[in-house]
Amino acid sequence: MASIWLGEFVSLAVLAFALGLDAFSVSLGMGMQVIRLKRVFFIGIMVGIFHMVMPFIGITLGKLVSSQFDQATILIGGALLLGLGAHMFFSSFRDDKKPPQAPIGPGVYLFAFTVSIDSFSAGLSLGISGAGMLMAVVLFGCISMVLTWLGFILGRKAKGLLGTYSELLGGSILCGIGLNMIF
Repeated sequence: MASIWLGEFVSLAVLAFALGLDAFSVSLGMGMQVIRLKRVFFIGIMVGIFHMVMPFIGITLGKLVSSQFDQATILIGGALLLGLGAHMFFSSFRDDKKPPQAPIGPGVYLFAFTVSIDSFSAGLSLGISGAGMLMAVVLFGCISMVLTWLGFILGRKAKGLLGTYSELLGGSILCGIGLNMIF
């Protein structure tokens, strides 16, 4: 029983890390601007909350769908993760990226929502596959919050060296998890 729990924890932690890399890469770019640490702390908290709410909704809907369609839903969940990972991977090659502006006021919530949308899709596929909701939601929120803070702080020092590579890594991890679910 403990090995099953540990296996699920590791899988969900890797998935949470992959999904949090999107917030990391965007906050890395924003970190190049002068932003007070108090604002960075608040933005990280908001990203963490949205990374908890979005997969919660996705897992809930996924469980409803899985009870209706049974075995085919695992393939659908794997395909969703594969598609999400491929999108994240290939979008890192786009040239039209502008340096992101620091979120202020309602922009904080919009930023947190936009970097958390992929967590909804992942939550949907987790709900379909029957993963534990509490563990997934807590891991998604905590890891994305820490990665957001880390992105802002490293952005002050790194000046954008890791942004594209973190999206490539995150997309590759999601593709791998999606392929694992399918096969």
